[in-house]
Amino acid sequence: MGLWIFMLIVNLILPITMILLGRYYSCKAPKNINWVYGYRTPMSTKNQDTWEFAHKYFGKLWYKFGIILLPASILVMLFVLGKSEHIIGIVGEIICGVQVVMMVLVVHPTERALKNNFDKDGNRRIKENEK
Repeated sequence: MGLWIFMLIVNLILPITMILLGRYYSCKAPKNINWVYGYRTPMSTKNQDTWEFAHKYFGKLWYKFGIILLPASILVMLFVLGKSEHIIGIVGEIICGVQVVMMVLVVHPTERALKNNFDKDGNRRIKENEK
């Protein structure tokens, strides 16, 4: 039972982090562009506009993925309650691996959204209906 509780707690860390940081970043990007924390890619750090756009977009995706992963992780862990430590360990590792993949998957749509809304120099693209 001790390993099961430990694995449950470990498997709740990433979804809860994604929910909290996702909500925070979708509402408020870090004030200054930096290379210490936040969504940091060459495109997102072009200027303040790309920085704020990337955080808002990325934050919304992280929040949604976290909301999906949290109950899914709990549900899967409930299926192995009372099973052997070997099974609990394997399932816990698989859940953690899936969470990490989901956490990283948001980079591609965020970069695509940046590319669709900004040119290579970080200037906002003018949409057809705004001309």
